[in-house]
Amino acid sequence: MTPDADLEALAACFVPGPAAVLTGAGLSTASGLAAYRDESGAWQHRKPILQNEFLTVEATRRRYWTRSYFGWPRMDEALPNGGHRALATLEAAGCMSGLVTQNVDGLHGKAGSRCVVELHGAVRDVICLACAARFPRHEVQAWIEVANPDLREHAAAASSARPDGDAAIEDSLGADLAVPPCPDCGGILKPDVVFFGDSVPRERSLAAATAVDTAASLIVVGSSLMVYSGYRLVERAQAQGKPVIAINRGATRADPLLALKISGDCVAALEELCGLLGFMPMERQP
Repeated sequence: MTPDADLEALAACFVPGPAAVLTGAGLSTASGLAAYRDESGAWQHRKPILQNEFLTVEATRRRYWTRSYFGWPRMDEALPNGGHRALATLEAAGCMSGLVTQNVDGLHGKAGSRCVVELHGAVRDVICLACAARFPRHEVQAWIEVANPDLREHAAAASSARPDGDAAIEDSLGADLAVPPCPDCGGILKPDVVFFGDSVPRERSLAAATAVDTAASLIVVGSSLMVYSGYRLVERAQAQGKPVIAINRGATRADPLLALKISGDCVAALEELCGLLGFMPMERQP
């Protein structure tokens, strides 16, 4: 349970508000998706796919799409938790200037949030790097199955749904994967997400900055802020003299800059916040 004084300080950011909110993978762990880092901020998984490697090394693309093939169903089936629904409730009540997420899981949209800046994109969308055609991820899943009819037999070898939609598997499993090309032009398909080593598209960066600029405060939820695209928003808020509050288990990169740190369950804190403000969190979306 969040201490009363901390909860009241958090509530004060939304009334009269509005507050900008930045979320990270820690918010989605209650939905069954793993966080990137542990409580000390250390990386918990194997090396992520790098943008340049994906673009230039065919074996890397095979490895990515094999992991994604096994991880996508878990990501697709994941449901928003009480924290996602609490933020959707606060947005609907007009308490927020904007919701910015570093997550690619799409759970804010499933919870009912309407004005979300998906800073790093979303795995539900796939783009062609040659002709810019866009395809739903579930269609690409079907193409992979058709091109690799024996792949489903290895589902038991996959484990641990990661926050980027991957599954942990042995690299050898995807060594011979037939990666489907773009059906329109034969180009390389890539999930519409920002890989490590890539840059956040300018329009998303501007939208995130606007959310901070028009807010009275910034609330960070479930993020260690180790990635600069999120940390820079904290720097921006502080430069404008706006308080920054973080709800996160463990350390964040911005700890010295915080007006308040709530070290606890971010889902519980957001649900308690809604109760204190007199809002009933939205029901689970279908």
